[in-house]
Amino acid sequence: MTRTRILLVLSALLLAFAAAIPASAQTIGLAVSTQSNPFFVDLREGAEAKAAELGVQLRVVDAQDDSARMLAGIEDLIAAGVDVLLINPTDSAAVIPGVLAANRAGIPVITVDRAADGGVIVSHIASDNVLGGRMAAELVVQASGGQAKVVELEGIPGTTAARERGQGFNEVIGQYPGITVVARQEAGFYRARGLTVMENILQAQPQIDFVFAHNDEMALGALVAIEAAGRASQIKVIGFDATDDAVRAVREGRMLATVAQQPRLMGALGVEVAVKVLRGETVDAFIPVPLALVTND
Repeated sequence: MTRTRILLVLSALLLAFAAAIPASAQTIGLAVSTQSNPFFVDLREGAEAKAAELGVQLRVVDAQDDSARMLAGIEDLIAAGVDVLLINPTDSAAVIPGVLAANRAGIPVITVDRAADGGVIVSHIASDNVLGGRMAAELVVQASGGQAKVVELEGIPGTTAARERGQGFNEVIGQYPGITVVARQEAGFYRARGLTVMENILQAQPQIDFVFAHNDEMALGALVAIEAAGRASQIKVIGFDATDDAVRAVREGRMLATVAQQPRLMGALGVEVAVKVLRGETVDAFIPVPLALVTND
């Protein structure tokens, strides 16, 4: 075999080898808002499982619900040379500089669960939060006959999830003059804050029929306050996420309902879409994840 033919054969083998293992050389970065909330733990685990299945590397940073820490984590992922960036923002506006930094670096960005208010986003994967808010409100209407006093516990104001869930809920409630929101207060998506906020509301409001919380952690905190005040028979609680603790509370009859998201599926879809982007495939700008209402019926 001539030297030229040997070189040609070696070149062909190298090309074939490179084509056979593109995934192992690819790294997806995931900047997650917090790992202290079981919902986002599930999201991360779904992404990890799908990454292992598809043979790509996944590098995760945890912002611990701090926007400055999220930006630092995104910068670390960019510096590490990730090929695609998945972002689950702590705040939809505050994350914009991180998205722009990834854009400048030529790294495709996909947002998961919460959107970004700026920058170039290849795809957004999330539940229809407006629809979920409407589902919760329609349950209030159905259970009350259109006559009720309601408390709304809001999530972090800068997140699309909080804005959209509140939007959907109030769009429906606003059509029924007999349903009054007697208190509306932010509790940051945290169980402990849901408890303390609800304690204060209970002292100020002698009549409450329903509580709608923008996530299950706040709903579960509110439930503890309601039970401690001896008003569990009077007040029905609706959450959002269908975490294990919330579903258990619904099954036990302690909560009325929770709107079920699928965080593991969100994480898995994030990785799937990232791999498609790496392959040069076209992906949808918005990929909805189905919702369902979990009740004790």
